[in-house]
Amino acid sequence: QVFLVESGGGLVQAGGSLRLSCTASGRSFRNYAMAWFRRAPGKEREFVAAISRSGSETYHADSVKCRFTISRDNANKMVYLQMNALKPEDTADYFCAANSQTGGDSIYTNRRYYDYWGQGTQVTVSS
Repeated sequence: QVFLVESGGGLVQAGGSLRLSCTASGRSFRNYAMAWFRRAPGKEREFVAAISRSGSETYHADSVKCRFTISRDNANKMVYLQMNALKPEDTADYFCAANSQTGGDSIYTNRRYYDYWGQGTQVTVSS
């Protein structure tokens, strides 16, 4: 069983920054590929960023590339999403997700690969 808890959301003005954190339980955290997804009001959940088990591979959605950065700290079982140059369209609930089943040091952008999810943290960007 894996429990994920997100934190760091809040209200920020356009152009500002936030850093989201995801705290994970479980002894095998370093074996999990991790990702961030988000769901804006009235929209489907969408992929934001993913990171491989070792942290050597990352991938960011085009909509956040060069503004957001995913990272992880395996020793402390943490995943982060640094968000800079925030825009009103980044307003959403942000979810941390873990892939505990698939082997290899890969990254996954499709939500169906993730079997554990956090409850989400809300990010609101005002114009």
